[in-house]
Amino acid sequence: MTKILYEDKYIAVAIKPAGVLSEGEMPDLLAESLAAIRAERGEAPPNAIYPVHRLDKEVSGVMVSARTKEAAAKLSQLVSDHEAFRKQYLAVVEGTLAEREGVLEDLLFHDRFKNKTYVVDRMRGGVKAAKLSYEVREEKEGKSLLRIRLYTGRTHQIRVQFSSRRLPLAGDRRYGAAGDGNIALFSESLVFPHPITREMISVFARPEAEGHWSGFTLD
Repeated sequence: MTKILYEDKYIAVAIKPAGVLSEGEMPDLLAESLAAIRAERGEAPPNAIYPVHRLDKEVSGVMVSARTKEAAAKLSQLVSDHEAFRKQYLAVVEGTLAEREGVLEDLLFHDRFKNKTYVVDRMRGGVKAAKLSYEVREEKEGKSLLRIRLYTGRTHQIRVQFSSRRLPLAGDRRYGAAGDGNIALFSESLVFPHPITREMISVFARPEAEGHWSGFTLD
């Protein structure tokens, strides 16, 4: 089961645990959690779950899924608009940053065979522009807690943009981190208009203060 943060008959927002696939495993996990909630209410089991965006398997945090085909179609359109569908993350990186806040812009190429993304220096086939902004929240023992907003949604974007600046995410050995374990990246908030009612939905969560997060102020 997973923690449900918001749900109605059209959408469900939940926390995806680290180690769970966004597609395949997560819909089943979410359906089981919703079924348990509805059973407590004496209601019928939920409709099918339709994933509309993804988090890397190793990453945890807030995700929204659709519960009808109509909501899935409209949410899928919203996800590609990073002004309407706003995603914010917390991350712990190895190292400290010279600037307390800033914007990172790169050209990224994702190698599907290696399942790894690279920063490249020119536009060509398969290369896409990537942009994020960050704010340093706290520094501790040579590591930094960052709050990050995404303006594009490229594969492994946050991981490779910081790694390319010699600031790998804690636990992310694929991109150069010295330590191991779950990657210190957490989807902390989603803000978006409801696909059916158009009401603004704002959902926030925090990672557990353990592992790479231990000792940081997660406010």
